Amino acid sequence: MSEARFPWEEAMTLGLGTLRLAPEIFWRMTLPELAAAARAVRPDRTDGTMKRGELGALMTRFPD
Repeated sequence: MSEARFPWEEAMTLGLGTLRLAPEIFWRMTLPELAAAARAVRPDRTDGTMKRGELGALMTRFPD
């Protein structure tokens, strides 16, 4: 069974493309900061929105 990988391509598309962050700013952001920025851009999004427990699980799996 292979371990799931973090969706870096989607995260980079959001940060570098949608949010137009400079790469050095994007790479210094924490996952909670990126999630907050995503909510600011799409506050009405209800499908696929990460729940607090899901974020906590990701932060545990990917602590860096």
